Amino acid sequence: MTWLLKSPAMVGLFGVLALAGMLELAVFTEFFPSFVVPRPSDTILAFQPVQNDMDLIGNFFVTLGMTAAATGLALAIGIPFGYFLYRNPTYGQAYEGWLAAAFAAPTVLLYPLFLVVFGRSHAMLIAMGFIPGSIPIIIQTRQGLLGVSRTLINVGRSFNLSEQEMFWKIQLPAAVPTIFTGIRIGVMYTLVNIVAIEYLIDFGGLGRIVSEMYFRFDTPGTYASIITVVFVSVLFYWGFGRIEKWLRPV
Repeated sequence: MTWLLKSPAMVGLFGVLALAGMLELAVFTEFFPSFVVPRPSDTILAFQPVQNDMDLIGNFFVTLGMTAAATGLALAIGIPFGYFLYRNPTYGQAYEGWLAAAFAAPTVLLYPLFLVVFGRSHAMLIAMGFIPGSIPIIIQTRQGLLGVSRTLINVGRSFNLSEQEMFWKIQLPAAVPTIFTGIRIGVMYTLVNIVAIEYLIDFGGLGRIVSEMYFRFDTPGTYASIITVVFVSVLFYWGFGRIEKWLRPV
């Protein structure tokens, strides 16, 4: 039993189960009204009806795929652009403030414009997810490279490394934690934007199911679909954690 208490995963699981138990008791005793917060047991039982009625698993993969596509586009553009801003300090200082301001702006409100440009399509959802996802990747890539220790760079120069070797062997591994912080933030904002637009325009994956369950006043079904969105987030968080360890094993 002691080894279970030393496992972060098990401690986290016990914490979730304890919170679920307290919530079950609070709703059962009507401390929380069941039409606002369902009992966790009712939410678990709602998964099968939602699956039968709305194809929860299929829409899970729709949202997962669109988030992956938007994140891949954000990585393909964000990391090179962040490197460009690092290599060109004048541009970096000029644009970082604008990028931070754009990231703070509620870009989800631009969805009517994107509806006109892309139509009611998956491309529109990917584009809306790409914008908030790319900005933290750009910023954190630049900050990560700027934060590389000068000692490491001087050691690389003492070995007569080329610029390319310096980047791949020293700068990138040292900047990986900061870059992946930006990636994680970007993925979360990408997912939130995509699900929010799915909800607003009643199109796509899990956001559409959340909207449908909400307007049916199916509270357990609403929470079941929201939990499925959380599963998408956890999957991306776990996946990028594994990639980070692979890129920087120590």
